Amino acid sequence: MLKYMKTPSIEAFEPPFQKDEYSTDEAYRLRPFFTNLEKSVYVPLIFSPEVVGALCSRTSRAADDLRKIFLNEYINPFLDAKDDKEAEEYGADLNELIEFLHKHPIQDIFSNPRARSFYSKWLAQYGDDSIAQMAGMHVVFSSLSQLAIKHFEDQRIGLAPLEKSTRYVDYSDKIKGQYKYYTDPNLKNWKLEKEYRQAMDMLFDTYVALRPKLEAWLAEKFPEEKPGVVEKKAFDTLRGLLPVSTLSQVAFFGNGQAFEYAVTRSLKHPLGEVRWAGEQTYEELYSVTPSFLRRVKDEERKHIADSYQEYLAGRSTRMAPIAEKVLSDTSRAGKQFDAPNVELVEYDKSGEDKVIAGILYTADGNHASWNEALAAVAKMSTKAKRQAIATYLSGRDQRWQKVGRAFENTYVRFELAMNIGAWRDLHRHRMLTQQRQLFTTTHGYDLPPEIQDAGLAEEFTSAIDKAARVFKKIEQHDVYSAQYAIPMAYRVQFQQWKNLRECFWEMELRTIPEGHPDYRVIEQMKFKLLQNTFPLITEHMHVNLENYDFARRGQEEKIQAKLAELEKMAVK
Repeated sequence: MLKYMKTPSIEAFEPPFQKDEYSTDEAYRLRPFFTNLEKSVYVPLIFSPEVVGALCSRTSRAADDLRKIFLNEYINPFLDAKDDKEAEEYGADLNELIEFLHKHPIQDIFSNPRARSFYSKWLAQYGDDSIAQMAGMHVVFSSLSQLAIKHFEDQRIGLAPLEKSTRYVDYSDKIKGQYKYYTDPNLKNWKLEKEYRQAMDMLFDTYVALRPKLEAWLAEKFPEEKPGVVEKKAFDTLRGLLPVSTLSQVAFFGNGQAFEYAVTRSLKHPLGEVRWAGEQTYEELYSVTPSFLRRVKDEERKHIADSYQEYLAGRSTRMAPIAEKVLSDTSRAGKQFDAPNVELVEYDKSGEDKVIAGILYTADGNHASWNEALAAVAKMSTKAKRQAIATYLSGRDQRWQKVGRAFENTYVRFELAMNIGAWRDLHRHRMLTQQRQLFTTTHGYDLPPEIQDAGLAEEFTSAIDKAARVFKKIEQHDVYSAQYAIPMAYRVQFQQWKNLRECFWEMELRTIPEGHPDYRVIEQMKFKLLQNTFPLITEHMHVNLENYDFARRGQEEKIQAKLAELEKMAVK
């Protein structure tokens, strides 16, 4: 595998972005609340948790930049209010605040020397990381590729992301005549930029061309559905055409420790876009909380910071030669699947006993040791074990009501292959161990049944196949940059190592009728496997095994056959 090719400037990797234009009055009203109005990366300077939380929550459905939304929905309605006494009163206070913040910027007000000295000493010098968990901030990217977004979202603890949905938002708009996708500048050096752009344009052209055809077919087949519902269903069905290079908006909330780690693991990443995003995150956050990021570029200990960044960024690359040698007799190239695939590859045969031991361990008045409790449970009858679990969960009748920590005493390992679009939702379950491989075309892709039934399969697959050919050419130069060319209909292979408490949460949440069918069926498969393994526990899980038409459509015949097989199967 070849390493990435360095370019003269990190700015070369900046994703396309078109800033909003504001009038003088609009900019005056808006500027105090953000670190900048011109760049695609910024930090909101809004210290009301309700307001900044409400604003960033708009990311999922918003087509506009969050700064523009803040102006139009959180400022202008009050400053321009008429005939609404309450709004006028709030607007007067808001106007005074804006004038005050122009004279006394938030960065100046809160650059308290004593607080910064405290963090510089106890965090940067003495490494007391826990204190960096006591403060949080937001960072927003207006334009970042799915590939770079997933890099940041891979971070499990301390960051809370919310990104623009591919199910509910139209991705057909352009920036200066170009669809919103990322182009790695190294493609020009490899003489593949033109071919790459043609493949990406074809994906988006197909996305645009198929939408009205699909909407017409859906409207005819389901005349009772409202036009807005049909439109969203079309977005949902066609999102597999969107490549991993698709640019999106994402907002992160995190504590100081998490952002320091996010920047550190980005600055020497093989992908230039990720390095650029790390630099921009550092720059914007440094203007607000410099003491939290002092160790990232500490000139006095630069060699330590650099070696740590190289260690984090190069782990997979360093292991590639060893993996090639050790796994030489295996199918390292990967397996082609003809449908989404789920396997339960590891589980604890004493799992139910350990859960029950955990239940009894914290019962009022008990002071027996763990080994004593586990040995006693092993002697219980199946009927007694079932009663113990039922009693513990008595009164829990809604999926959002959490089960206790006793279920954390048993772990299972699933290996899965599913389309990237749906995987993105399961990727959000961070309180478990998830490891994914690089995106590839190896495992095949999903063709939505609606596309096939509507007679649109040929156009869909033509665009997908062209992108796959370009991926293969780029892969010869760099396996990281090649990922940008992959449409999200292709499957990613990954594993989950999780306890049964997380199984309750994920399987119950991701099988509700409102869930996307592509991940609903994955969770149904996982549940069937778990059901054969831990029947006393799964009988208490509120998992929805139904299939739904239209927006919650039924699955392909192969998937249904797989579910039927799992229904009958006994884990050996």
